[in-house]
Amino acid sequence: MRIVLLSFFLFVSVGCLSQISLLSWNVENLGDSKSDSTLHFIAQQLKNYDVVALQEIVANPSGPQTVAKLADLLNRTGSKWDYAVSNPTASSAYKTERYAYLWKTARVQLVGKPWLEKKYAQEIDREPYYATFQHQNKQFTVVNFHAITKKMQPETEIKYFKFLPETYPNLNLLFVGDFNCPEDHTVFNPLKKMGYASVFKNQKTTLRTNCIEADCLASPFDTIFYRQQKIKVIQHGVIPFYQQFQTLTDARKISDHIPIWVMFTIL
Repeated sequence: MRIVLLSFFLFVSVGCLSQISLLSWNVENLGDSKSDSTLHFIAQQLKNYDVVALQEIVANPSGPQTVAKLADLLNRTGSKWDYAVSNPTASSAYKTERYAYLWKTARVQLVGKPWLEKKYAQEIDREPYYATFQHQNKQFTVVNFHAITKKMQPETEIKYFKFLPETYPNLNLLFVGDFNCPEDHTVFNPLKKMGYASVFKNQKTTLRTNCIEADCLASPFDTIFYRQQKIKVIQHGVIPFYQQFQTLTDARKISDHIPIWVMFTIL
């Protein structure tokens, strides 16, 4: 019996070690406008994940400085974290921003340097930010993205994503972020035909200004696309952090989006 139990727990432990957790969050203008208490709250939401992809970091120097503060707070939660912040996106027609990654160094290793997409920088206002990570002996590349707003028709730039798998044929891509577009939009059909699937189906992720009865979420704009031949999704979910606040006005001081997360293994 002891041998059976030991084998079972060893199997469970090895299984957990082979799984990676990835969180994506539009943190809405992360910069010097975020108070220390807000940053502490954000760190508490992130601390249980292996890799974090953030969108909407402000372009001025307070953006990277605030990400550094966030990394410092995470380093006080019991794990060693590292981080990377992009240069400002090349947007000239819209609002330039930065992206950021934070990761637990004991769980994944950064491979090379993260980079902003150059090939479609003219077609995509806020060109995506890539980072390749290694877990054990396998690699995956996160493509971090924040689309233009719905009224500006984000599908006009998302349509270029169908070219990215062939641009990087040797990378195991995961497209994550705020697409300002639901995952069932036809613009994603080319990716789906290549074997990509959305982790989330009709999951609302943006906060309303006011709740309608118990419904406080508005639009299904945030998601994660993964290639089913290379990634197996174990679990996924959202963090409804707004439930910890008395009002949506208070919650929206943190962000107008909720975080999304996925736990997966690399095949």
